[in-house]
Amino acid sequence: MTIDVFFSPAVVDEASVEGRPAVVIDVIRATSTLVEALANGARAIIPTVSTEEAVRLASSLGREDTFLCGERRGLKVEGFDLGNSPGEFTAEVVEGKQLVMTTTNGTRAFAAVEGAARVLAASFMNLSAVAEALDGVPSLVIACAGREDRFSLDDALCAGMLIQSLQEGREEEMELNDAGRVAADLASKYTVDAEFLRSTAAGRALIEVGLDGDLELCASLDRHALVPEMRERRISIPSQEGQAPGSAAGT
Repeated sequence: MTIDVFFSPAVVDEASVEGRPAVVIDVIRATSTLVEALANGARAIIPTVSTEEAVRLASSLGREDTFLCGERRGLKVEGFDLGNSPGEFTAEVVEGKQLVMTTTNGTRAFAAVEGAARVLAASFMNLSAVAEALDGVPSLVIACAGREDRFSLDDALCAGMLIQSLQEGREEEMELNDAGRVAADLASKYTVDAEFLRSTAAGRALIEVGLDGDLELCASLDRHALVPEMRERRISIPSQEGQAPGSAAGT
């Protein structure tokens, strides 16, 4: 199995992505939040790079069942319905809704891998489910959201733990690029919990804006057994598309 890891959207190689499955990771917080939202009955999440694009898209879709979600500098964008804290996305709030989301880092990572054959969203919250969904694939790209185009320890650890899970039970050695080797090495040295996330640059930035509580949820390993997939820019649980509100499964 060949795995190429990229530590930020800015360094994703389009040629490496083309035609291969890809996984997007943004532990703090976009992929953690969208996993929680889908587990609580949201119909789909549509990622956008800019706030302007998000506003235009939400307006065109109809605001009666579409929420505007996202952050800049960690805080909810002024005028948006929700920010980017997973705890906001309860069933009472998002069930049956479609969400247009823009974040500083995570939604840019989804845009960077649009040429992939398949795009999945991973976080610590659904790590084992994603690993199981990728069992048997010969090649993979892992795109970390990073932090403002820089390396992010939380995303790199998640990537490394995913590589570890995919290696389990395989006799053949994986072929990893340099970033993949670094991620796998991190996974052999660290375990995830809220204290670990608090020690990272992204975690400290959340603490500074009063969102320390988000880190407990973001560190919840395998909280949900679901695999969000992006198709035509809509991230959803494919088996749940078209289900009536209240019928979500897989948590």
